[in-house]
Amino acid sequence: MLRLEDLARLAESHADALKAEVAGFELRGRRFGGSARPHLMGVVNLSPDSWYRESVVLNAEAAIRRGRRLAVEGADLVDVGAESTLLQAARVDADGQKNVLLPVVRELSAAGVLVSVETYHPEVTQAALEAGAAVINLTGTRGSAEHYRRIAAHEAGVIICFVAGDHVRAVGDLRLEDDHTQVLRDYFARETELAASCGVSRIWIDPGLGFYYKNLADSAERVRYQMRTFLHTFRLRTLGWPTCQALPHAFEYFEDEVRSAEGFFAVLATLGRTDLLRTHEVARVRGVVRTLEAGP
Repeated sequence: MLRLEDLARLAESHADALKAEVAGFELRGRRFGGSARPHLMGVVNLSPDSWYRESVVLNAEAAIRRGRRLAVEGADLVDVGAESTLLQAARVDADGQKNVLLPVVRELSAAGVLVSVETYHPEVTQAALEAGAAVINLTGTRGSAEHYRRIAAHEAGVIICFVAGDHVRAVGDLRLEDDHTQVLRDYFARETELAASCGVSRIWIDPGLGFYYKNLADSAERVRYQMRTFLHTFRLRTLGWPTCQALPHAFEYFEDEVRSAEGFFAVLATLGRTDLLRTHEVARVRGVVRTLEAGP
């Protein structure tokens, strides 16, 4: 059971990290980072294999409609992807991703929506940036410098995800250390330094990436890990960059009310000082953030 005493001990143990400030930056005229209030990133899934059915669309027209609606509901960014992170989902090669994603990116960008593209293919990164993507949600580690150089050349942003493997579809088991946050911090210290050296100045770090690791099959262990990751996020802010968290679902606990799960995890992520919340439920999570902003 999570208790106030647990939160108090966490804050006391890492009091210096609570004071950490992160970089703020402008992206296409909108300010991100360095704010007390988290921004929201809505999700458009162009893969029929994606688990969260409410975010799945099957063609470009539906994706554009959903992206526009998410922006109206309060999404500061709209994240589009063509391949599910589920282990059993169909793989989509670079050409397949470009065919699906680029018409959506062009249309939404032309409409003034800030678009993030989720990929680990350098060719998709390049094509998406040329089509108007403002952010690359980088879900791979191999050849990351190539992605960073292309992102910098387009003055775009990047979400650097923690991936225990070459990319999100080729991960190994997650090694859970006694202090896993320190492992995450070491990883992001290296990657943000590399990205900055390539000229990228708009960076978020994402320690969760949907919590997809197969050795976290036990639901109780996985949810405990998710909760720890959210609440310890503020410790990563000592790197100087804002953080992003993909809000999970925890179907085993929420069952028929699974669409309420992201609101619960949004509370934990906000308490942990996450700067950008990736959510399938923009309208619901927006209400949670506004309530927390009001204060006790």
